[in-house]
Amino acid sequence: MRKVILDVAVSLDGYIEGPNGEYDWCFMDQDYGIIDVMNRIDSIFYGRKSWEVFGNYAPASNATVMEKKFFDLMMDKKKYVFSRTLKYLKGVALINNNVEEEVNKIKHHQGKDIYLFGGASLITTFVNSDLIDEYQLAVHPIILGAGKSLFINIKERKKLRLVDSKAYSTGLVMLSYKPEIKK
Repeated sequence: MRKVILDVAVSLDGYIEGPNGEYDWCFMDQDYGIIDVMNRIDSIFYGRKSWEVFGNYAPASNATVMEKKFFDLMMDKKKYVFSRTLKYLKGVALINNNVEEEVNKIKHHQGKDIYLFGGASLITTFVNSDLIDEYQLAVHPIILGAGKSLFINIKERKKLRLVDSKAYSTGLVMLSYKPEIKK
């Protein structure tokens, strides 16, 4: 069965975007393991807001080589957008309801793993429905003080076990977790 991988940049104080929705604090100067993730997947799950920001995103001409490579790799993946309001998107699979049922169907299709690109509302739905198989958090050495929290409105405690960690010279720490199996 395919796995859903949440791979997300997060500030030291737990935010996935700054107080004005900014991402300028995210490191894109080197790989940090994202190329391995992109090679493991063939599909991407987006929330509506993330799709509107990144679905047709093209890096600026002054973008880093890694940023360009990351977004080039994203372009050839099957894309799913979860939205209660959108009714049609060209070239994209749209999921309006029955999230848990639809995700479980997709996870049982043949193929590679699936990248959960977010945002916070979709991540919350996936956490609360136990749909995430791997959590990969790129913890950036910055305190934003405000913004959008990674985890909001979580209904119950989720025990995770650390399966890998790697510290980089930039201060970024990549943490990989898997959910504990419920007894």
